[in-house]
Amino acid sequence: MLLHYKCPNCGDDMAFDSESGKLFCHSCGRKDTIDQFNEDLIETTFEENEAKEYQCENCGAIVITDADTTATSCSFCGAGVVLADRLSGELAPAKVIPFTISKEEATEAFKKWCKNGLLTPKGFMNANRIKEVTGMYVPFWMYDLNSQAEVHATGTKVRTYTQGDYIYTETKYYDVYRAVDLNYEKVPVDASEKLNDELMDKLEPFDYSELKEFKTPYLAGYLAEKYNYTDEELLSRVKTRIDGFVESYVRSTISGYSTVQYKDKHVHTQKRRSMYVLLPVWLVYYDYNKQEHTFAMNGQTGKIVGKPPLSYGKITAWFSSIAGGVLLTLKLVSLMLGGGFW
Repeated sequence: MLLHYKCPNCGDDMAFDSESGKLFCHSCGRKDTIDQFNEDLIETTFEENEAKEYQCENCGAIVITDADTTATSCSFCGAGVVLADRLSGELAPAKVIPFTISKEEATEAFKKWCKNGLLTPKGFMNANRIKEVTGMYVPFWMYDLNSQAEVHATGTKVRTYTQGDYIYTETKYYDVYRAVDLNYEKVPVDASEKLNDELMDKLEPFDYSELKEFKTPYLAGYLAEKYNYTDEELLSRVKTRIDGFVESYVRSTISGYSTVQYKDKHVHTQKRRSMYVLLPVWLVYYDYNKQEHTFAMNGQTGKIVGKPPLSYGKITAWFSSIAGGVLLTLKLVSLMLGGGFW
């Protein structure tokens, strides 16, 4: 089933507006709240489950989507379309964080970010090679977890002192034991196989107080995908992420020792609950030096992540300036001490 959100005034296509949080018609300017939007005004077209081809109700063109797409737009007339059958049953998200940053704001923020690159090539800093800026709701599983950890370690305290003509080093050994019970809430893991997991992880944090009950109008005018992996399939990955947090917490409870060496450590993490959510991401495709670079922006906070190209000439000059500064400092010290460094 394809959903077209139509303006009751002029019949044109409506899209979710990140600034007002309402459905907005770009033709006549009408705005409707998502909760009050009349469902009778939604035009629907039925297709086979997982169909990759549909006919746009606006212009009649045939538009191809892959099997993972849940929201898209007609590449011929730009009409926004939500594929409702791919958002029902087990595929229905529980929550969504709506976009709060518009496409124009995302584009300007990315250009500014490019110009701040001290070690990027000059051509990249011009920020005029943006190929495409795409707003996408990315599928995530969000986990509530409980971790229980038990650690046995050996800690040492080292003291050095002088007695007569001798310098003594005294080392005392201590048995260290820690048992911790930790709860983590809303730990997100990207559930799309198309997007880079490392890139998506770095977009955190999101403000989860802005999670809304999922409604299809939020997707109007944006791209969206359904999950490729179930919560059980991603459980091992989220446990691996939590291990680092548990280790950091345990380390923070052991202080006052010169050294700490683990004898054994056991961490047991279990899922308390999981929730399927859609999170807003701006994807920026940037052409430079005959290559396409992909960057991502948190559609709620504006945080930008990605690996820009580096200028090896700037890197060399940067290291040379550091080395020159060190040599100059050493020369000044040498002169002050009456030495002859140069």
